[in-house]
Amino acid sequence: MATIHFIGGEKGGVGKSVVARILAQYMIDSNIPFIGFDTDRSHGALLRFYADYASPTVIEDYQSLDVIIETAVAKPEQRVLVDLAAQTHHLLSTWIDESGVLELAQEEGITLVYWNVMDSGKDSVELLGKLLDHYGVKLNYVLVQNQLRDEDFRLLEFSGVKDRALDMGAKVMALKRLYTPIMTKIDGNNSSFWAARNRDFENLNTLNLLDRQRVKMWLNHVYSQLDVLGV
Repeated sequence: MATIHFIGGEKGGVGKSVVARILAQYMIDSNIPFIGFDTDRSHGALLRFYADYASPTVIEDYQSLDVIIETAVAKPEQRVLVDLAAQTHHLLSTWIDESGVLELAQEEGITLVYWNVMDSGKDSVELLGKLLDHYGVKLNYVLVQNQLRDEDFRLLEFSGVKDRALDMGAKVMALKRLYTPIMTKIDGNNSSFWAARNRDFENLNTLNLLDRQRVKMWLNHVYSQLDVLGV
């Protein structure tokens, strides 16, 4: 059965691209075949870090978006990973609604998973509520609580929105913070997470032994959650 993973969260800067990169690396390390589509023309993480697996997608162009579904139908043995840029939900949802994507996916046996990447702020809670209002149980949700800036998600916990999502079958993943200078080095070197946890001889600003160990520990924690969630 084909599965399309949309990596979203309307708010900018919440870590969507990091989650997309993690999923790509997890699939590579787990020998799960996948094809990536990147809608971010200015900061395309999949195109930048996993260019061999990804293609650009124009979010404003129905025919460009159609390729996502056509690929899932043609290659059901491969996961489809879609990295959504910030503030693209309206364009995506218009395409989904006007093209009958949900109905077609059901007919073709395609599973649609929306990874809603969130920080701890009120905006993320409100945007999740709007997503649930729009699609209800028509999508499968993973709530990614990104602890990059803050580990306190009490606003989400007490909002009632998380309970609504859980009642709809949503799953929850906590993305632990990775030491900021390490992520800065990784991005500065244009390194995949594989290169970051192994000794990279191509970059002068390479991670030291303990930095690589921290990346390994961080990835192991994330992978253990992905193993449970299923990808």
